[in-house]
Amino acid sequence: MTDDTFTERLRLSRPDASDLDDVFAIQRDPRVWTHYPSLRHTDPAQTVEMMQRWQRSWDQAGLGSWVVRLRDSDEVVGNGGCTLLGGAVWNVGYRIAADHHGQGLATELAQAGIDAARAIAPARPVVAYLVEHNRASAHVAEKLGLRLVHRAPDAGNPDPGVMRLVYADRPLTTGELAATLG
Repeated sequence: MTDDTFTERLRLSRPDASDLDDVFAIQRDPRVWTHYPSLRHTDPAQTVEMMQRWQRSWDQAGLGSWVVRLRDSDEVVGNGGCTLLGGAVWNVGYRIAADHHGQGLATELAQAGIDAARAIAPARPVVAYLVEHNRASAHVAEKLGLRLVHRAPDAGNPDPGVMRLVYADRPLTTGELAATLG
């Protein structure tokens, strides 16, 4: 699955090294990380490491996060799709540039990721892994038809009061939940 995927408004491309600056610009924007500021990238090396994880998912499963561009302008506006977690679940993720929040792009991107994941390995569950106070992300997961299957304190979060939510397209086995929580 190396060719671009198109949705109504988006061109979704397998990332390559030339995308680093655009992806880093989104990952370093504090407006994108209001729900988990400690994960904001402050060094391009963090973005390189993240993109390497995406590449491993592409290599292992034939699918990973895409770089997201607007079809009409080719502007990079995010990243996301489905990546393989622990060899057991598809994690649907979506990170959209702050200037493009509220336009439904995350839902459009995530639906394309789920469709691609189900075409490749329909028996593998799809999950969305998010923090409870990120209601916008939870709303996207719910619009995609995912249901809450897990709620617990977010291990490793600098804020001990934060709760981690896992949404899924089906009940998860203990092993699938463990793969999700890492």
